[in-house]
Amino acid sequence: MFATYIHDLNPILLQLGETIAIRWYGIAYLMGFVAGYFLLKYLSGKNLYPIAQEKLSDFITWTAVFGVLLGGRLGYVIFYWIPNRGLDAFLADPLTAVRVWEGGMASHGGIIGVTLFTLYYARKHGINWVAITDGLAIVAPVGLFFGRMANFINGELYGRIIHSHSWVGMKFPAELHENMQLRHQALQKIYDECPDSILQNLAAASPLPDRADAYSAQWMIERVRDTPAIKDIVGSVLPERYPSQLYEGLAEGIILFTVLWGIRILYPKAYNGIFSGIFCFLYAIGRIIVENYREPDSPVWFNLTRGQFLSLFLFLIGTGFFIYAFKTKKTVQAVN
Repeated sequence: MFATYIHDLNPILLQLGETIAIRWYGIAYLMGFVAGYFLLKYLSGKNLYPIAQEKLSDFITWTAVFGVLLGGRLGYVIFYWIPNRGLDAFLADPLTAVRVWEGGMASHGGIIGVTLFTLYYARKHGINWVAITDGLAIVAPVGLFFGRMANFINGELYGRIIHSHSWVGMKFPAELHENMQLRHQALQKIYDECPDSILQNLAAASPLPDRADAYSAQWMIERVRDTPAIKDIVGSVLPERYPSQLYEGLAEGIILFTVLWGIRILYPKAYNGIFSGIFCFLYAIGRIIVENYREPDSPVWFNLTRGQFLSLFLFLIGTGFFIYAFKTKKTVQAVN
C-alpha cells in the first residue's frame, strides 16, 4: 500500500489571507503543550509531581516559551543552521535565532533549554529540580510524537533511499528543493508528458515556472497536491525513501511515553531521577537507531549523524540521574 505513496499532504491547515496561515507544525506544538499540562495536572493531583495544580499553567507556559521554543530554535541554529550555512550567514541575519515561526527546531536544543529554565524555576521557588524534570521527562514524548507527525505532514526530515523495492517506501516531493538534478528532470517530464489542456489551465491561473527556475520545486510540490497528472509524473522521478518521521514518532513518542507513564503509575514510590535517566537512555537509543533510516540533514561527524553524535551525551546525563536517584533515594512525595 505504501510502496507507491507520493506525499501530498498540505502543511497548512487553514489559510487566513495572503500572509497568515495556521500550520500543522504550530498545531502540533500546541497539542503537545496542552497534553503535557493535563498529564502533569493528573500527576500533581495524585501527589506524583511537586508543582501544585494551580501553578501548572504558568509553569507550562514559561517552559514552552523559554525552554522548548527558544531552546529548540537556538539548538537548531547552533547544531544545524550554522554548520550548514556558515557563521557569516548567521551574523548577517542574527534574528533567525528567534524566528521560530519559520520552522526548524532541534529536540536536543529543546532539552537543553528546558533544563536551564527548570533549574531557574526550581531555585526560585525552592522545589526539587530533579522531581520537576522527572515529570517533564514523562510527558515530553507526547510533544515529540506530535512534532514528528508534523514533520511527516510537512514532508520534511524524510528517510534515506530504499534501494530495493519495499512496501514501506514513500516518495517525498520536498526532496526537489534539495536536489537540482531531480528538480530539472521532473519539470522536463511535466512539460513533455503532461497533457497540454492541463498545462494551459494551470498557466491561466499563474505563470508556469521556467525550466531553470529554482522556484519550480515549490510549484511542483503544490501541483502534486492538486493535479493528479503532475503528481504521477513527479512521483515517477522520485526515489522511494523510508518514512523516518513515523519511525521517530514511534520510538521517541509512543514507546518512550508508554514506558515512562507505566512506571510512574505502577511505582509511585520510584526515586527522583529514575524517570529523567530512563528518558535520556531510551531517547538516545531510539534516536541513534532511527537515524540509520533518516537522511542526514547535516554533515556527518566521526561516521555518526549529528543526531547520533549529540545523543551520545544523553547517556552520560542519564547516568548522572541514575546515580542521583540511588544515592539520595528520595521520592517525589518526600520533596513535596
